[in-house]
This record gives sequence, C-alpha cells and structure tokens, in this order.
Amino acid sequence: MYKILLVDDEKWVRAALKHTIVKTGLSFEIAGECTNGLEALDFLKNHSVDLIMTDVRMPVMDGITFVTAIANEEFQADCIMISGYDDFEYVQHALRSGVFDYLLKPVELEDMKECLEKWEKHHSKKKQSDVQEGTYALELDPSEMSPVERVIQYVKSRAPGEVTLTEAAACVHLNPSYLSKLFKDKTEQNFMDFVLDIRMKEAKNLLERTSLRITEITDRLGYSDITYFSNAFKRKTGLTPSEYRKSVRRI
Repeated sequence: MYKILLVDDEKWVRAALKHTIVKTGLSFEIAGECTNGLEALDFLKNHSVDLIMTDVRMPVMDGITFVTAIANEEFQADCIMISGYDDFEYVQHALRSGVFDYLLKPVELEDMKECLEKWEKHHSKKKQSDVQEGTYALELDPSEMSPVERVIQYVKSRAPGEVTLTEAAACVHLNPSYLSKLFKDKTEQNFMDFVLDIRMKEAKNLLERTSLRITEITDRLGYSDITYFSNAFKRKTGLTPSEYRKSVRRI
C-alpha cells in the first residue's frame, strides 16, 4: 500500500478526499492528515510517505511555500496540488517547481483515479530506473563516523532545541572540555555557536515561511523567554525577529 499525507485546513475537504481515494480501489492508504504546511513538515520529519496531497490556500504555511520547503529539505515524496479555479496561477508556479500533478476542487472519482494511476506508473518507472542505475541511498554507519560527526548528527536530530556541551559529550563518551577543543579543531567553530546557528536558521525559516507569532516561534525553538530569544536573534542577524520578518516580506 502506498502512503498518502493529506494537507488541508478544512476537515470536511480531507474527509472527502479520503473517501474518494478509498473509492478508487487502488493500493493507497492515508498515513496522516495535517491542517497546514508547517504541521506537515513536522509530520514528515518522523513519518515516511509516498505521496502528498496539499491544498494551495492554508493559514500559517500555504501550499506553494510548503512544496518549496519539501524540495529544499529533499523529502522523498511526490506532491499533488488540490486547488480551486481561482488558484490556477499558483498551481502553474507549483508545477514548474516540481509538483507532480494537480486536481481541481471538488475532486471527482474519475479524476482522482486517473491521477493516482498516473502516479503509480511514474513511481514504478522511477524505481526501475533507480535499480538499473544502482542509485540506492546508503546511510552512514555511526560506527564509521568520527566523534565530531556523531555530535553534529546528534545536534541536528535534536534541532531546533537547545543542546548542551555536556549532553553532546555524553552521547560520544568524551569529556566535555576535550570535546569542546576537538570540535573547534575540526570545524573551526565553537560548539555552542554551532548549536546557535542551527536554531537561528530555523528561526529565519519560520519567520519567512509562516505566520506564527514571535511567541509561538520562541516556544518551537525551545526558548523559555521571548526577550532572550529576540536578543540572541538580533546579535546573530542585526535585526529583531519582527524587523527580520518585515524585511524579507518587502523583497
């Protein structure tokens, strides 16, 4: 069974899509439902799906921003855009950005079946091509990684929350002071600066791509104090979070 993620802020639309997909009789199941692009990105970090069906207009993070983020994050899932007639200009942009196909609301059974069958053929050809070319993704064996590489992997797995030097040292069974020196020697960057860079990068993404309030972004980044977060962000970028959001939206 192929796994589908449904992304739409209206529950009745998700229910209708789910019902239509089941009625096609094809080998697809609903792996999850999300109400906006940001929620879907969080879902994809912990769940693997084959196909994503997303609406265009959604709060917090819209469909166009979402599919762009998926491409940047290199998630291994194709996207089908669900749109109304008024959104067709956006859909054209999405198709140029790599979206597999689109369906117009309300989605009829025949259109859904045709779209899914087309995707199945596409997916099958893609798998055959991968086999012929030998392009299998190989995961790096942790036992073959250096302590610094393992620490970097550990920090990224905990991102965008706070990770202390003591926690990182414990995960590679090293003394914190020794790890601090080793990390600086190998990366030419202090450990805490590395952690801060990752958190600030995520802060920029959230400010650019979502309509979350600054307090909500503060919570998502694991900061307990909005003033502390704002000061840290300004030290890193030269702007407060609000100023940064205004500056990128004027571009």
